[in-house]
Amino acid sequence: MVDGKYDVIVVGAGPAGSMTAKHAAQKGASVLMIEKRQEIGSPVRCGEGISKASLDEVGIKPDKRWIAAEVDGAKIVSPSGHVFTINERMAGNEVGMVLERVLFDKALAADAANAGAEIKVKTSAVGLKIENGKVRGVKVISHGEPMEFEAGCVVGADGFESQIGRWGGLDTNLKPNDITSCFQYRLTNVDHDFRYCEFIIGSAAPGGYIWIFPKDEYTANVGIGVLLSKIKSPGQVKQLLDRFIAKDERLNKGQPLDAVSGAVSVSPPPDKLVKDGLLLVGDAARIIDPITGGGIAHACISGMHAGKVLGEAAQEKDFSEARLMEYENLLRNRLENKLWRNWMAKEKLITLSDETFDKIIQTLAEVGVEKMSVGNILKVIKSRHPELVKEFEDLI
Repeated sequence: MVDGKYDVIVVGAGPAGSMTAKHAAQKGASVLMIEKRQEIGSPVRCGEGISKASLDEVGIKPDKRWIAAEVDGAKIVSPSGHVFTINERMAGNEVGMVLERVLFDKALAADAANAGAEIKVKTSAVGLKIENGKVRGVKVISHGEPMEFEAGCVVGADGFESQIGRWGGLDTNLKPNDITSCFQYRLTNVDHDFRYCEFIIGSAAPGGYIWIFPKDEYTANVGIGVLLSKIKSPGQVKQLLDRFIAKDERLNKGQPLDAVSGAVSVSPPPDKLVKDGLLLVGDAARIIDPITGGGIAHACISGMHAGKVLGEAAQEKDFSEARLMEYENLLRNRLENKLWRNWMAKEKLITLSDETFDKIIQTLAEVGVEKMSVGNILKVIKSRHPELVKEFEDLI
């Protein structure tokens, strides 16, 4: 028995899913968006940073209801304490404002609903309907009841753990060197610089970094990401963060309001994001920045492009792989060069010693960088320490 038919079914109501649902519905497609949790946006599983420019690109108007803090920029701190300060314009997609993600995600879902999308919460995808090798819909458990929905296209917006792509035959497998394991506290009673997001690099967070993102004058998200291939024992990620907090006088009197853990991909782009009746967006599409681990901006960008293409495909009644390639091409043109370059840089950065990181950050602090990019950073370092960039020449 079929419980409903739609042009588009979006699995996952995070930023990528809601943006997809909104833009597809705006173009007249019938859209169902399902979310496995009973509350959209909860639990929060990221540092919650994004830039104003990223919101501008995808047409999201900042709303004080979901902005926890606006910051002037970022500080990158080396193992021995050298600080390179950059303003928001230079800092990239993760700096500018710190969100209240629960409220932000709900606001994007509300935008999708206002555009005409139907939403079902506490509804988990448990399989795809596939006929003659083509995805035709999705099987779900909704509030404990098994249901089946048909669709012209199923969108995998189901995050890092994405099953939709795997069920549909898209290769989204990851290597241990392309997964970062994360743990974060929301700490209150801390004494931090409310004007800046802070990134601490080096052996304190092997293959990743520690972050301090202000939420208000006394509260901050304090988290750590460690490359999975660098983890030697269970619980090590939390232990490393606890050790850092205990040594930092600004943080060691802080008290946790919540604690979350998870993982993010830090991989190169996958070979394919679409096939007949199937499309991936956001974290499911492996488009997180491999250096920063930031994904909110890229999720919104992918959802916007996907929704627009799906809306037009619905009008044409054509959800073939050939038709959906327009989305993949748009996304690759926007992000692929950056993702590949940052992945190659990440692969080399994880081999550097604390001493080398100190030299790099000290050089950047002294010389400065007009606009942040891997290439520009390497050019500055080469001017002072050419020996440090020999292995990075292909990225300059």
